[in-house]
Amino acid sequence: MTYNGKTRYFLVEGDTTMHTTELIAYVAKSTGLSQADAGKAVNAVLDTIVGALKAGDKVTLTGFGSFQVRKTAARTGFNPRTRQKIKIAAGKKAAFSAGSTFKAAVSGKKTGAKKPTQKKAPVAAKKKK
Repeated sequence: MTYNGKTRYFLVEGDTTMHTTELIAYVAKSTGLSQADAGKAVNAVLDTIVGALKAGDKVTLTGFGSFQVRKTAARTGFNPRTRQKIKIAAGKKAAFSAGSTFKAAVSGKKTGAKKPTQKKAPVAAKKKK
């Protein structure tokens, strides 16, 4: 199956969203695991991430990104229908920050080590005559 000129093994024709079943099938095919074992592995990873976030931990997958819970402050909003002000309670939301390797893979840019900046030699002060 091709999509935008690239071979894709996991997408349904015309669909650009990968669902859990397609992810499991792709993991099974790429690792040689059975569908059942791949499903257990994928679900175990997802359950571990969710459990860590519930406990207030941050999950970092180096190069891929990090998952964390961010707190939202209480604020005043409005009902768009009536324009009446309403109070919105403080809460929590899950957040994902993409890692540099992941960003580069998606954007097509190469990742490389940052070039060290060279410090310029200090300029000698001119003496007054």
